[in-house]
Amino acid sequence: MKIKRLRFLVILGLVVGLSGLLAGCAKTSVTQRADTDDTWSSIQKKHRVVIGLDDSFVPMGFRQKSGKLVGYDIDLAKAVFKLYGVKADFQSIDWNMNVTELHNGTIDLIWNGFSITPQRQKQVAFSDTYLNNDQVLVSLKKNHITSYDDMQGKVLGAQTGSSGANDIDTYPKLLKNRIKNHDAVTYDSFTNAFIDLNVGRIQGLLIDSTYANYYIKHQAHPGDYQVTVGAFPKERFAVGMRKGDVTMRRKINAGLKRLAANGDLKKINEKWFGSNVDTPLLKNR
Repeated sequence: MKIKRLRFLVILGLVVGLSGLLAGCAKTSVTQRADTDDTWSSIQKKHRVVIGLDDSFVPMGFRQKSGKLVGYDIDLAKAVFKLYGVKADFQSIDWNMNVTELHNGTIDLIWNGFSITPQRQKQVAFSDTYLNNDQVLVSLKKNHITSYDDMQGKVLGAQTGSSGANDIDTYPKLLKNRIKNHDAVTYDSFTNAFIDLNVGRIQGLLIDSTYANYYIKHQAHPGDYQVTVGAFPKERFAVGMRKGDVTMRRKINAGLKRLAANGDLKKINEKWFGSNVDTPLLKNR
């Protein structure tokens, strides 16, 4: 019996070890493909590119009550790929898993108010910056929060996987060390975060200025909100892609420059932001 048991344990150990090895190889293989494969020719043949997004991120990409997907990034992506005869399809993803979805090939691009950060640059390639953005603290005026100091002991919200959530940890002296439990409450979407802000479950929300300005503007009582700009670094929105997609990167950058030159980028900007937008591609024009 002892010999049989020993054989069983040895076989089990081999199976577990082999499974771990295969899983590791598979993971390495996926990452290697993402870092080396240039998929532009296959995308051109299919006339289709799949773009991942959080479909509640107004005004970059979100669903109207009818279910129709609209937004600044939707219009911009469609305009860029129209130049190449490629249809831009959009797929809703768990934003916290965006890089995993990209590497797995579930999506071809992340185009949804995606900020360039050192951490992300280790995993994905970025297009040129097409929009600059700030992280702002949104609160209700009745809570009398007009500076980061006023968040002392209060509850802060942020979106899971967002650049704001990353900034909270990267620059702890600004907010993290002040807020309750020294940690933010995280949400799968800013929509849910705003619900909690409005009912008082959180007292502040660190959020992209593009989202905050658009959301507040479309509320019944926009004067109820306070927007506070702090010392977090300015962010740059760009398109995220696999590092192997060097041709895709070149095509997207060229397309963005053409839209800036022919006036289409300015029209898209004005449609969604009016004149209150910081677009590097239109500077010096």
